Amino acid sequence: MTAAPPPSARAGVDVGSGGRHIRRPGRGWRHLLRVATFGLVDLGLSAQERQEANDEAAIRAVLRGNYKVGVVGKGGVGKTSVAASIGSIFAELRRQDRVVAIDADTAFGRLASRIDPHASGSYWELTADKNLQSFADVRARVGSNSAGLYVLAGEPAAGPRRVLDPAIYREAALRLDRHFTISVIDCGSSMDAPVTQEVLRDLDALVVVSSPWADGASAAAKTLEWLAEHGRTDLLQRTVVVLNDSDGHADKRTRSLLARQFHDRGQSVIEVPFDPHLRPGGVIDVNAEMAPATRRKFLEITAVIARFFAARPAGVRHPTGW
Repeated sequence: MTAAPPPSARAGVDVGSGGRHIRRPGRGWRHLLRVATFGLVDLGLSAQERQEANDEAAIRAVLRGNYKVGVVGKGGVGKTSVAASIGSIFAELRRQDRVVAIDADTAFGRLASRIDPHASGSYWELTADKNLQSFADVRARVGSNSAGLYVLAGEPAAGPRRVLDPAIYREAALRLDRHFTISVIDCGSSMDAPVTQEVLRDLDALVVVSSPWADGASAAAKTLEWLAEHGRTDLLQRTVVVLNDSDGHADKRTRSLLARQFHDRGQSVIEVPFDPHLRPGGVIDVNAEMAPATRRKFLEITAVIARFFAARPAGVRHPTGW
């Protein structure tokens, strides 16, 4: 596995006396001016670079215990791409921990194909081994990508199709919790699906993915209403809506209007621009292939989730019953 370039190399981080990291402009005219004057003129970070630094700090914050974020959305809105991207950002910036993406979409989920198409294990291999103890045992049953994100596929690599049920999901999640700090769970499109309801029981954050069009936003709004109607206002307060332009045809006025509507409901809303790298359906690379503007948006989304994690009291999980 090829190691991803360290974030500090991209962000312009120097190591000062005592090993202290000092952030320098890493790009743009500020960086060029500093280089041209041999460091004599240093205007510091731009507002955008300061925001990125703050987001990275939030993502790297110390966490104790296990944390889970679910990703939901109707088919075709880029839900799986969002899940893989968030997981990759977490994994890249939290090298001290292990991060796993879990495919809990029973409708032929494709999460493994966006992270590691060669992943050979699935829920059934993971849960069938009663002697599973070490991380090496688990590692043999999950795939991984260059960012350091692991993935548990939803379908067996060979043989007849097997349908995931809540009991198998729960057993696999318990086993993964022994070795992974953060789990990013790609859910199905229906909130009423038994596996999705099992996932929702102990989430620390939720991402609702929507297209930047009225029909997609309507489906996302219904998801938020479903949470409220089922007494999950706690999770609703830890939910971020992602308006994902998956095909490049979004209308700016419509997108802004939809974002304002979600903001007015009290939701965090982040817009992700169209990125050709996310469209074809191959492996997602948040470093070499993803456009910088897209990466910045996923950095922002991941930071929002990390702040939800940090707000949970240490050692306390949210109630599992509704």
